[in-house]
Amino acid sequence: MALYHRLDRRLEEQADNAGPVRGTLSLGRIAMIWLAANLVVTTLLTGTLLLPAVDFATALTMIVLGTVCGAVVLTLVGNIGTRTGLPTMALTRGAFGTRGSLLPVAANVVILMGWSWVQAMLAGVTVNYLVEDLTGFSSPILFSVLCQTVVVLIAILGHEGIARVEPWLAVLMLVIIAWIFVIAFTEFSPAAFQDIPVDASIGYTAVTVLDIVIATAISWTVLSADFNRLARSSRAGIVGSGVGYTLSTVTAMTLGVTAIGYVILSNGEAVAFDPAAIVAPFGAPLAIVIFLSVMATNSMVVYGMTTSVVNAPVGARLRYLPTALVLGLISILGSTWLGLLTQFTDFLTVIGALFVPVFAIMIVDYYLVKRSAYDADLLRGRGGRYWYTGGVNWIAVAAWAIGAVASYVLAYVWPSPVGATIPAFALTFVLYLSAMLPRRAARADSVHLADVRDA
Repeated sequence: MALYHRLDRRLEEQADNAGPVRGTLSLGRIAMIWLAANLVVTTLLTGTLLLPAVDFATALTMIVLGTVCGAVVLTLVGNIGTRTGLPTMALTRGAFGTRGSLLPVAANVVILMGWSWVQAMLAGVTVNYLVEDLTGFSSPILFSVLCQTVVVLIAILGHEGIARVEPWLAVLMLVIIAWIFVIAFTEFSPAAFQDIPVDASIGYTAVTVLDIVIATAISWTVLSADFNRLARSSRAGIVGSGVGYTLSTVTAMTLGVTAIGYVILSNGEAVAFDPAAIVAPFGAPLAIVIFLSVMATNSMVVYGMTTSVVNAPVGARLRYLPTALVLGLISILGSTWLGLLTQFTDFLTVIGALFVPVFAIMIVDYYLVKRSAYDADLLRGRGGRYWYTGGVNWIAVAAWAIGAVASYVLAYVWPSPVGATIPAFALTFVLYLSAMLPRRAARADSVHLADVRDA
């Protein structure tokens, strides 16, 4: 118990509790955190969905274009965190209202919990493949639980622990990834990868691939302010996260495309979104990348869930450690549900439908309606500038609902030739801007909310 109380006090002193944080991390440290975060197994395996759905060059082009588009949204939302000191879901109070923000917060926790389960399972399946190959022992559920337990221990240390661990994981993963690229392109030329026949029966187009890549970026934007609020300046946050995220996403997805292409060229069984299919030809090095990526990424996911929950009740105070322990336990138990892996693409679509409109609204509200300035009322539990009608901005809620429905319809009911993500974002952006522009705030000085709180 003494250890628990000491750790609890330490975490509270680090300000991972409900309130703004004054960032101290440099551009390089932010870049390394984001670099490690998205060198992740789910991003890698998303790359395996793209070939032979489209040709190799088209896949790489759409990966770069979609990543850059997604990074714009990610850095814009992350910069609000740097300028205010608050995590992403706490910032939704500005647009949705003090009480209305609980809607995206609840959706965020559910989505992040799902992410933690999927990634723990993929790590467990990968470790199980190696162990079974060496010893004959097989228990993917056991290894999923063990992997997620390590993740929770890292996340319990809060942002300090993650900031220390992530850079080293990133360096190690990049070294191994470089080795895998050398192996792949030494045995087969880029022209051989380009000559892999396109399988039209998969039903993907270049635009479909672009939509998938952008949706991946959107899935990470839910944590953008959580980590960019730790940056010591807007430049450090924007450039660091932009470079780190873009480099890691392009690298991970390209690795996935290359790995599945290598399997095809080697006359192996190319099963998309199956870690065992690509670990088999590359062996332990790729398995190590997958394992380390889960350690790096899932620690951020559990941390992000925890900060979302502790920052949800304005005016109340939830302690970081017990919240992290409860959510961590749920994430460990959920990692035993291996059946979720078969629903990953549907899961990604749900993320896009729920959060593409949220981030369109947040960007409009902060940069255009509130003129790049949130004030101390964002920390109030009742009343003030962000109380709207009974604590809810019904305009934001309505725009969110319309955007989410549009995203679903364009993905499943009437598939759009330009995908669902970009149209849903544009529709929500225009709707919210049109409705809120008459209420545009007078220009005010931007202040960091940690300074206001401490004043």
